Amino acid sequence: MNHPPPRPPVDLAALPPIGGLMSVSNLYVGLKTGWGLGVTITACIIAYAVFKFLEQVVPAYRTRPFSTLENYTMSSAASAAGYMSSAGLVSAIPALYLTTGRLLEWWEIGLWLAALSMLGVFMAIPLKRQLINVDQLPFPSGIATAETLASMHGSGGEAVVKARALFGAASLGAVVAVWRDLVAGIKPIAAWAMPAEIPFGPFPLARDLLAKYTIGIEGSLIMVAAGAIMGMRVAASMLVGSIIFYGIIGPILVERGIAQPGYRGIVSWVLWPSTAMMVASGLLAFGLKWRTVLRAFGGLGRLVGSTAGSGADPLARVEVPSSWFVAGTLTAGTACVLLGHWLFDISWWMGILAVLVTFFLSIVAARATGETDITPIGAMGKITQLMYGVVAPQNITTNLMTASITSGAASHAADLLTDLKSGYLLGGNPRQQTISQLFGVIAGTIVSVPAYLFVVQRAPDRLGTADLPAPSAKVWAGVAELLAKGIDALPDGAVEAIVIGGLLGIVLTLLEEFGPRAWRPWLPSTTGLGIAGVIPAFNSFAMFAGALAAWAFAKARPGLAETYTVPVSSGLIAGESLMGVAIILVLEVMKVWAAGPG
Repeated sequence: MNHPPPRPPVDLAALPPIGGLMSVSNLYVGLKTGWGLGVTITACIIAYAVFKFLEQVVPAYRTRPFSTLENYTMSSAASAAGYMSSAGLVSAIPALYLTTGRLLEWWEIGLWLAALSMLGVFMAIPLKRQLINVDQLPFPSGIATAETLASMHGSGGEAVVKARALFGAASLGAVVAVWRDLVAGIKPIAAWAMPAEIPFGPFPLARDLLAKYTIGIEGSLIMVAAGAIMGMRVAASMLVGSIIFYGIIGPILVERGIAQPGYRGIVSWVLWPSTAMMVASGLLAFGLKWRTVLRAFGGLGRLVGSTAGSGADPLARVEVPSSWFVAGTLTAGTACVLLGHWLFDISWWMGILAVLVTFFLSIVAARATGETDITPIGAMGKITQLMYGVVAPQNITTNLMTASITSGAASHAADLLTDLKSGYLLGGNPRQQTISQLFGVIAGTIVSVPAYLFVVQRAPDRLGTADLPAPSAKVWAGVAELLAKGIDALPDGAVEAIVIGGLLGIVLTLLEEFGPRAWRPWLPSTTGLGIAGVIPAFNSFAMFAGALAAWAFAKARPGLAETYTVPVSSGLIAGESLMGVAIILVLEVMKVWAAGPG
């Protein structure tokens, strides 16, 4: 039997710095916009540039060339670290402070994040064969990562071009952050700062639309870059969704007194139909594949006696053994239940229920990521919040922290599947990638927790202000406070909107599955429509602008677009977000200096 060549060991010393950069970047983006971004492509380009630089400048540091498989395994670990913010640092944990005033200790945050993140890694194991091997879902970031790695390692000249494009774009993103955030923080020149949001013109109506309904232009390149990576179908669906939710429904809600003007007021109502749409669509899409689902999980009864190493399945030697899923899920799930009881007084049976529900909602999140490259972790958390609004009414802490299990595990399950997609295309080893993800969780915890303590808990009163809007945390807090009063306290019309949203998700999914093939490219993305309801409209407008620019560029200059779109977009995201965190540090130091010794 032919065996694959031995895989070069990964330089683990590089995981904390690269993964740490990714985790800080996503933490900043999440606190500013409520959005979590995949960082795999950015990580793989940074890793390539760093190690190629070290090979040339410090030859003694590297005794072998930096290989493709080593590169993608390291980027898998770095992306896991980047997703640590999505595991609760931009949602449930700050929401706990907003609702109860409780600030967690560093060790409490670290243990909680590590447990639920590892739960997500292990939950992805049985989904891999179904969603990647059988359904062949695209996982756009996984494909882009594989193509980027293949081109970089296959052509040195192109690799240098991509690395330069990424770092050049990162410099531009950093300049934007300085112009907007640093200049605004220095009083003598604050008037010259770039606005965080810009109306569609100088006239009063445009300013009114921005202030009341978030319809305008974002003073940032992060979401523009994210849209360029995302693609036109989802971005156009988000544009349509934002017009419906904020341009049509929003004014009606405000006029009738159902919702207050502004993002927080409107989103407290529209998140219900948008979430129902995504969940109904995701569950139905997976249910329609019930035959392959049964085949994918047909071996669950034999998990204890794993067939790893058996000659019956040629992939068994590299696929993750089912026993890992059982042992890992039991261990991490038990840790979540015990920590939930010790730290947050969550009843043990409620913790077990949260872990079980998490597995099924992770399926929805993973499928959404595979189809659209967006993981609706906030929406998945809302489903758990709604459930615990019935199971544990008036208990805000239980409501928030059980939902954080769902959202945190779902984000890491989807992230691992994205990385496994790139490994699948490159002929990699799923076992090694899964191990690298676990290392990434550890590295991300080590870096992201101190970053969160510095950025947020040094001055927690900034949460929910213009400095740190924390939109995800505000939505989570609003839902928890609302459900503490009972389901009957939902806003007027919200129950009917949930039914309509769910039916729309079902209809669109059925049309995509059974409708004429000619219709399918023109059907809106259900996930795109739904996500537009849980973010400000200016985010959706920015993403559409980025997708439109990338589409036009690809039509006009396809070769250049293939070379530059992903590196430039990734660089803009990394540069602006990292500089944003650095600016927070600078402004804090300036405040301390201005206060003087006293």
